[in-house]
Amino acid sequence: MKILLISPTIDAEKRTNKGLMLPQLALYILEGLTPKEHQVTVLEEESEDIDLEHDCDLVGISCMTANAPRAYELSQEFRKRGKTVVLGGVHPTILPDEALQYADCVVVGEAEGVWPGLLEDFQNNCLKDKYHNDCPCLDEYIPKDYSKVIKKRLFNLIPVMTTRGCPYNCDFCCVTNLFGPKIRHIPIENVVRDIKESGAKNFLFLDDNIIGHKKYAKQLFRALKPLNINWVGQASVSLLVNDQELLQLASESGCKVLFFGIESVSEKQMQTMRKSFKEIEQLEEAFKKIKKMGILIHASMVFGFDDDTPEVFDEAVKFLKRNKVSTVSFNVLTPYPGTKTYEDLLKEDRLTTRDWRYYDHNTVVFSPRGMSPYTLQMGKVNARKKFYSFGSVLRRSIGNLYSPLIYFAMNLGHMKQVKLEARRIDRLKPELFLEQEKEAEELVSS
Repeated sequence: MKILLISPTIDAEKRTNKGLMLPQLALYILEGLTPKEHQVTVLEEESEDIDLEHDCDLVGISCMTANAPRAYELSQEFRKRGKTVVLGGVHPTILPDEALQYADCVVVGEAEGVWPGLLEDFQNNCLKDKYHNDCPCLDEYIPKDYSKVIKKRLFNLIPVMTTRGCPYNCDFCCVTNLFGPKIRHIPIENVVRDIKESGAKNFLFLDDNIIGHKKYAKQLFRALKPLNINWVGQASVSLLVNDQELLQLASESGCKVLFFGIESVSEKQMQTMRKSFKEIEQLEEAFKKIKKMGILIHASMVFGFDDDTPEVFDEAVKFLKRNKVSTVSFNVLTPYPGTKTYEDLLKEDRLTTRDWRYYDHNTVVFSPRGMSPYTLQMGKVNARKKFYSFGSVLRRSIGNLYSPLIYFAMNLGHMKQVKLEARRIDRLKPELFLEQEKEAEELVSS
């Protein structure tokens, strides 16, 4: 049997900057779960075109919310050509009945524990509408062909996952819906095997919080240390800096960059988000400790919370520059389906569109309380522009010279994306900002 696995882009006419593309893992896990007698082709539309006439028996498409419309479009085209299509990923997991309108079958949640059975059912002509295993065992080693991943990324980062699940269940996050509230571990020997068999030196751990379980994290870091690798990951600031041994082990194991979900530097907002660091001074001290260990900081900021006002943008940029944060992702609050944020905004009739293409962290799809949608959109764009100005990059480099090559490479990628984002805003569909057109004209004329 010939199987085609696809990760679609959001827009078939545009592609993401290679320097900012996150490495894929889900499709390569599916490939590893597939019995060897079957032939598997993996296609990532961000880096290669999709041939709708591809010779295959079964098509599997994995998607998030923003690229769900493109996934549905591809699904319909393949089905017109007589192919059976299976949809999976975050969005089909949250809205399986919607996904079933476009596909023959939907995988809800994780593929482990269901994919081999799904393939067997397909061969026996008894494919079910939905497949789901709410807590699959992660003990079995799944081989992955990392040679395919390396060819598609600028920095050759190999994706690795060590844990799944998150107990925090933040209002605006759907991770718990996908992986559940309990942290589950992949055996450390399997993680080490992945790293060794990849033959690579640079890795990205896709865990939502690689130090969520301290005991496991310390054992993992000790196992990574002899491998002499470099890695990037996501962690909780408070958990890391409150355990000096954990921070030391992370550094010694090859950690070069850590992603922190700061979201907001408004003390009021931090309290409503149940953050451990209630005061800005504590957060700044935490950054200093992390930098002393030679680890670059990538922060994630989110604009558009109900307490946010137009002053929030400059406040955030000043904080980030003052602390010489290495790089930052500037996002607008996105009410993903399945989250409390989405349900609240839906009840309050504050969603301005349900076109999933715009649910991408970058586009305002709701009416904020403290400002207009247009003010939020342009505030986010201008904050990113100020932070990644040439002068800002140079001034912040003084606090990041312990890893100059990584620092400048990361900032260069974001500087290029700033220009692309400005063009993208100009192309946004007018209906997203109908009420703000007059405001936009007044701002331009002034």
